[in-house]
Amino acid sequence: MKVGVVLPIGGSDGPTGGMPTWPEILAMARATEDSGLDSGWIADHFLYRGPDGEEAGMHEAWTALSAVAAVTSRIELGPIVLCASFRNPGLAAKMAVTLDEVSRGRLVLGVGCGWHEPEYTAFGFPFDHRVGRFEEWLEIVHRLLAGERVTYHGRFHDVDDAVLLPAPSRRIPILVAARQPRMLEIAARVGDAWNTCWFGAPDELVRQRLADFDAAHERVGRDPSTVERTVGIIIRDPEQPAPPETDARAIAGSVDDVAQALDGYRDLGVGHVQAILEPMTPRSVERLAAATRLLRG
Repeated sequence: MKVGVVLPIGGSDGPTGGMPTWPEILAMARATEDSGLDSGWIADHFLYRGPDGEEAGMHEAWTALSAVAAVTSRIELGPIVLCASFRNPGLAAKMAVTLDEVSRGRLVLGVGCGWHEPEYTAFGFPFDHRVGRFEEWLEIVHRLLAGERVTYHGRFHDVDDAVLLPAPSRRIPILVAARQPRMLEIAARVGDAWNTCWFGAPDELVRQRLADFDAAHERVGRDPSTVERTVGIIIRDPEQPAPPETDARAIAGSVDDVAQALDGYRDLGVGHVQAILEPMTPRSVERLAAATRLLRG
């Protein structure tokens, strides 16, 4: 099982509880690579605006991911996940091919339909029919990345003889984040990997999500073993100062406890976990790496 780190991108992700700077993002990425972990991930949002008016800002995800790709050489990289609503499908496919070139074949294209309505409203994106828009978007992106010339006239998207030049140098894997039945079926039909999040140690809800994804495969008639299962988890280091915002679901025990939780996910057939670390510091990365070494013996 692969183990990756969600890199700081906004809000209180910085090591002192504020907006992370580029040197702080870089330090986390290099710690992830140097520690022997497998991947680095960046969330894609414009902002978070709570019902009480509280706001949190974010750096732009794809720009940061491209910068990380240029200064690392081994770890897989991906958005967790790219919001389809924010980028035209042809543009997103072109971006993916370019970033895969910059990273020398390390991109995992994580995608989803989005969920936070205030950022849609603030930046002028339509929030209606998100799954329908996503389904058309993903078909176009998937076909372009497969090397096809694509003509597609849907309800929400139109392309006419679109082609990627230069062509992808390899088959870029697509990870689809999904929870509800229709999105699960899209992931089961098109995805190379699927993501569900956010959890602490394995529990009944995780098992139910995995079972729901198996059922989606049955409905679409695809072998479930052909799609990798990935799970986003939260891990807290109790020996470091807690960040301003913590999550009650976090795995907050010893390194052995973290290794035991990882082992539980492996036993469930999960192929990759992406960990949000509390706090987001190189020390937390090293702690996760130590747990991963225990997992792998």
